[in-house]
Amino acid sequence: MSTLDKAAIAQLAEHLENCQLKAQDTPKITDQHPGMDWDDAYDVQDAVLARKTARGARVVGYKAGLTSFAKMKQMGVSEPVFGFLVDEFAVPEGAAIKVSELIHPKVEPEICFVTKTALRGPGCHVGAVLAACDFVLAGIEVIDSRYRDFKFDAKSVIADNTSAARFVVGSRIADAQDLDLRTLGVVLEKNGVPVAFGAGAAVVGNPAAAVAMLVNHLAARGQELPAGSLVLSGGITEAVAVQAGDAVTLKVQNLGSVGLRFV
Repeated sequence: MSTLDKAAIAQLAEHLENCQLKAQDTPKITDQHPGMDWDDAYDVQDAVLARKTARGARVVGYKAGLTSFAKMKQMGVSEPVFGFLVDEFAVPEGAAIKVSELIHPKVEPEICFVTKTALRGPGCHVGAVLAACDFVLAGIEVIDSRYRDFKFDAKSVIADNTSAARFVVGSRIADAQDLDLRTLGVVLEKNGVPVAFGAGAAVVGNPAAAVAMLVNHLAARGQELPAGSLVLSGGITEAVAVQAGDAVTLKVQNLGSVGLRFV
């Protein structure tokens, strides 16, 4: 049940999207709206998306955030948080990303899914995700919270489209059913030095489980996950801060490597 009226939701969406587009930070929105609930937060996110699609943006998929059990506990949520991906966030492999267009970027290694059939909840489970998955591939998400000094709560994060900013996916694909996604190892390198290590199980025990949770979340909001969707299943390691001059490479077992530069 929402506590914010339509005008407040529209105003918050305009404010947060402007922060994203202009690379300006803001105090967390729950400071002004301490009573806002989870539905309000997703309503604001939906309103941000509506602003983008009204200008011609295309939804290419979704992302999960706060996918480690430790992070969920820390942020007081019982499941990951979810956001949308639009075409303006997608960058080609090896792209140079301008840090001037971001506030305080960080990178996260991801296992990404592309669906061949639509997925609907409620009751979506790992088996359904694997059956609907066309292939998996490696990806790097560039997150950029619009909140000052990275100080926020989970509702503010959701409203801010879970800090989505940019993403890149690799060019080597594999059938999800051929891999044990839980034991898939990843190494994130910055300027040739390994800075983060992990395995797929860091994402709610299995990255496919994060996709199932996304589908069930969409169902609760009257939506489904369309065929051909890209899903970033969540950061496998802690996010790593980047600055101009950094080159980042992700290497994933069985899925090759993918990289980005920051200028």
